[in-house]
Amino acid sequence: MSNRSQQLLSRALNRIPGGVNSPVRAFRAVGGSPFFVDRASGSRIWDVDGQERIDYVGTWGPAILGHAPDIITQAVKETADRGTSFGIPNPLEVEMAELICDKVESVEKVRMCNSGTEATMSAIRVARGFTGRDKIIKFEGCYHGHVDSLLVKAGSGALTFGHPDSGGVPQSFTDHTVVLPFNRPSAVDAAFEANPDQIAGVILEPVPANAGLYLPEPGFLEHLRSVTKKHGALLIFDEVMTGFRLGFGGAQTRFGITPDLSCFGKIIGGGLPVGAFGGRSAIMDCLAPDGPVYQAGTLSGNPIAMAAGLAALRELQNHDLYEQLEARGQLLEDGLRAAAARTGHQVQFHRIGSMFCTFFTEQRVTNLEGAMTSDRDLFARFFQGMLEQGIYLAPSPFETGFLSTAHSETDVQTTIDAASTVLASL
Repeated sequence: MSNRSQQLLSRALNRIPGGVNSPVRAFRAVGGSPFFVDRASGSRIWDVDGQERIDYVGTWGPAILGHAPDIITQAVKETADRGTSFGIPNPLEVEMAELICDKVESVEKVRMCNSGTEATMSAIRVARGFTGRDKIIKFEGCYHGHVDSLLVKAGSGALTFGHPDSGGVPQSFTDHTVVLPFNRPSAVDAAFEANPDQIAGVILEPVPANAGLYLPEPGFLEHLRSVTKKHGALLIFDEVMTGFRLGFGGAQTRFGITPDLSCFGKIIGGGLPVGAFGGRSAIMDCLAPDGPVYQAGTLSGNPIAMAAGLAALRELQNHDLYEQLEARGQLLEDGLRAAAARTGHQVQFHRIGSMFCTFFTEQRVTNLEGAMTSDRDLFARFFQGMLEQGIYLAPSPFETGFLSTAHSETDVQTTIDAASTVLASL
């Protein structure tokens, strides 16, 4: 770590828990100490000592157009000149709502909030209020923000209620959460049979991206849609990461599944803090002031976040950039697979669109159990080697990488060459 980064970390450790404001930034999973960023542009970041790196974290997904694209920074500047926050309705939040409802078939009404955590928390509250039921099904490895009732892991069996996976969360907060293995339809069926007329909804990342990245098996999402309809429960897609990244309509459009409620974030803020949740009008009308389910936020629909998000979404829509992202992703996948094969490493490389990750394991990875077989020490060495080569990957074996439209073919080839060098040295 650079001298200035070390100085900043020392200061931060005195005043910020762990020296960071989000745990993964601390590099605990990969060893060493984090560097501090001074600026970012396009596909690159520069630390406080001026070292340049190709970035595949992209502020954890929002930077789909690259860092600080002119179209977004200009929108932010122009909007800020008219005021940074009102706490009063503004035209931009209406434009954002109309755009989302127009392009995401499942969403007839949408409400803005300030983070993905707020979006998932609120969607669950709406599901419970609409159905009059208490229990929620979630899946191992699917992270939905730091919501008390969702910070759980599976117990001794598929039907065991979750136990808190974080200090400060009472057991009673998770007693209504059922945690199941992803990609296992029989476990879902058994949970519904064991809890008749008690399950309000099923929430999941349609493409889990917080335990590494793994894909839904053919028919799994379709089964969830069928079983929730059969039992009168709501299907909730957490598309905070996948929304407007895997296509303009998100994962639900890519897979052809229509959920009852959807949660968004990341890209719809253009890199600024934002979240949203939406669905059928009959469900969303349960929200106050029209219904009994309360949800509010002083900064919800913040004009700067709305302006940045609208600029990003319109750029994606007007120039149909998803084919470019797919091509860059395929180039990276082919190159990294070839590099692993040449160097004799057992690697499971997963990619969908512009999202990707690498598991150092011989086992096929379809859920959290498979992801946990990945060699964490080997990943840490790979991460540090890539960092030395000027490539910044997510500092955890259980996170996802992101490509942007700013990543050139040259960037990707440089990354492949670096990976070949590092893998050969492991």
